[in-house]
Amino acid sequence: MSSLRNLLRTIALVGTSAALIAPTAVAHAEPSPADLTRRIETSSAELERVVESYNKLTEEITTNKTAAARLQARIGPLEQQAEQSRADVAALANTAYKSGELRTADALLRPGGSTALLDRLGAIDQLTRQRQERISGFTASQKRLLDEKRRLDATLTRQAAQARQLATAKKQIERDLAKLYELRRQAYGAPTERPAPAAATEAGNVPAIAGAAGTAVRYAYGALGKPYVWAADGPNGYDCSGLTSAAWRAAGKSLPHNTRMQWGAVAHIGRGDLRPGDLIFYSGLGHVALYVGDNQVIDAPSAGRNVLKRGMNMMPIQGYGRVR
Repeated sequence: MSSLRNLLRTIALVGTSAALIAPTAVAHAEPSPADLTRRIETSSAELERVVESYNKLTEEITTNKTAAARLQARIGPLEQQAEQSRADVAALANTAYKSGELRTADALLRPGGSTALLDRLGAIDQLTRQRQERISGFTASQKRLLDEKRRLDATLTRQAAQARQLATAKKQIERDLAKLYELRRQAYGAPTERPAPAAATEAGNVPAIAGAAGTAVRYAYGALGKPYVWAADGPNGYDCSGLTSAAWRAAGKSLPHNTRMQWGAVAHIGRGDLRPGDLIFYSGLGHVALYVGDNQVIDAPSAGRNVLKRGMNMMPIQGYGRVR
């Protein structure tokens, strides 16, 4: 989680994209469309880093909640088994007493005398020890599970606090983007991209690819023109890792909704081994795209833009991955 703390510290110290829109004392001319675009792209990159950290935290919280539920399901039966063993031991001792097996005088008057008594006491003692061992075993297992549950609860509490911090940072950047989008509206007439006519044409030209990879590629083509939406994985909008996880989910494969976690889940391959359906990861693992062949990818670029098909070399590449 240190990366999250560093990210939040950077946002707090630098002011993230807010500094990008702050007026300067020496500025006189209105910003050019190119300058506005640069500012929007810089702010969008900041937002994407926060969103991917948010996505990672969400994935971890979901995993921990599932683990906590499984632990709780195991703790319940152990408690019942331990309680039953205690009841068995108590019943055993009670039965032995009521039947006279533990009354020394009575036992001495019976055939076998003291020898029979000792035998019966030994048998009872052995049974009691066995029961007690079972109780101890259940209690030890229960304690381990309860300790693990407490650790998970502490982790969930800590992660929930971090999620609130990330949400605060995200809202600040979104406010900054809203100001920049207003400047873009003034410059271009619209705060965000309109779906390009080419998107519909591209969607009708899906390459014929067999298997699960073909399903993922077809899904990505079907998403063309849909808007970038932070932390979304469809069907009406996507962020970068949301699109790749949704595409492969349609193909029956589960990928975490986070670029860095996806990098850890795929088999790493070389550029020369690329085939449609593979994932391309970009520098810093801050962005991911789905390769569709002919040096082209489909990705959800950044806030204010739409899912599009473009050249795979649009930014420095970190590596390539194949979904297993």
